[in-house]
Amino acid sequence: MNLTSEQRSEQWATVIQPHTGWFNFNFSELWRYRDLVAMLVRRDFVAFYKQTILGPTWFLLQPLLTTIMFTVVFGNIAHISTNGLPQILFYMSGIVLWNYFAMCLTNTSSTFITNAAIFGKVYFPRLAVPVSVVITNLITFAIQFCLFLAFMLYFYLRGAGIRPNMLILILPLLLFQLAALGLGIGILISSLTTKYRDLTYLVTFGVQLWMYATPVVYPMSLIPRKWQWVYALNPMASVIETFRYAFLGAGAVQFSRLALSFGMTIVILLIGVILFSRIERTFMDTV
Repeated sequence: MNLTSEQRSEQWATVIQPHTGWFNFNFSELWRYRDLVAMLVRRDFVAFYKQTILGPTWFLLQPLLTTIMFTVVFGNIAHISTNGLPQILFYMSGIVLWNYFAMCLTNTSSTFITNAAIFGKVYFPRLAVPVSVVITNLITFAIQFCLFLAFMLYFYLRGAGIRPNMLILILPLLLFQLAALGLGIGILISSLTTKYRDLTYLVTFGVQLWMYATPVVYPMSLIPRKWQWVYALNPMASVIETFRYAFLGAGAVQFSRLALSFGMTIVILLIGVILFSRIERTFMDTV
């Protein structure tokens, strides 16, 4: 009680100051709030399926039902090539990766709008919310990836000509790129929706269109060679093609295109983080 004001100020562990400039995000601060991120991950994972009948079983049913639909429509009716791979494996390999990216993008694209009440009451790094979404979706991916591995093992034992190779070791890098791309675009859209709310209605439609511009239901070999350089500008194209080649041994991998997509992902993530940190300072004034 007898401490001077100067002595009391020295006891504070955290000092919150206004930010200036375009890029003032403190990544070390996000690490200090890792317990909050873990709590948000647990909340999102448990609460989302807590009141459902099948619970986490939906994680398995969603890619399985989508794979069956793609097999019937694109495989048996449209007769689109799958590079000699079993149709179920071909479609599921693309669906599992695309689902993770799409969920990261759509769930983070409304960060400011859906969390306005929390942002207005307590201070914490705002980026903790979209980061927790990316980690939560990673749990979903792990479950769906195990389903893919089960089908892969089944067809491998039946002699389906599947040829996994050493490129499976870069799976963590591919997942990092998916997470970074989904997070970067998601927080970029979230920042823009604070001013242009109608963008939220375009996200789902845009993601669906993007899927058909990505080799999810068809191999990249079907694209005419003269247009493949344009197709390579899609960061998701090289990721899915590399994943298929690594685990199934079909298709081709061009590391120059993979490096290009990784570089584009990093640029998009940096732009998203810069704009996000810029908008979070004035967001509550525009709600």
